[in-house]
Amino acid sequence: MQTEKQKLGAMGEKMAKKFLMKQKFNILSLNYRKKWGEIDIVAKKDKTIHFVEVKTVSYETQENGYMPEENVHPWKIKRLHRAIETYLMENNVAHETEWQIDVIAVFANLKERKVKFRITENVF
Repeated sequence: MQTEKQKLGAMGEKMAKKFLMKQKFNILSLNYRKKWGEIDIVAKKDKTIHFVEVKTVSYETQENGYMPEENVHPWKIKRLHRAIETYLMENNVAHETEWQIDVIAVFANLKERKVKFRITENVF
């Protein structure tokens, strides 16, 4: 059974996927998991693969000045990097493309059924 926080996170990832698709990204993978890390969204635009970490919070949290991107700590980036290396090798694209890590902050206003996004590109 999912907690409310997990439900909010799953909803945020779904909304982030739709947002990226509207921005002309090609979604390659969702929730790519390994023992050593997880990638929320793998997307490609032009010749760059974007490994996207999604952080979702309620809209009320944004009003308090909270920045969910701050939860992508160095240890999280290290775990992400290991998962990215595995993804690139498994998909045989390690040497043929550029890649970057992006963070999408999703601010969900559940009462009004509205969502705002903030993207921080190339955080690594």
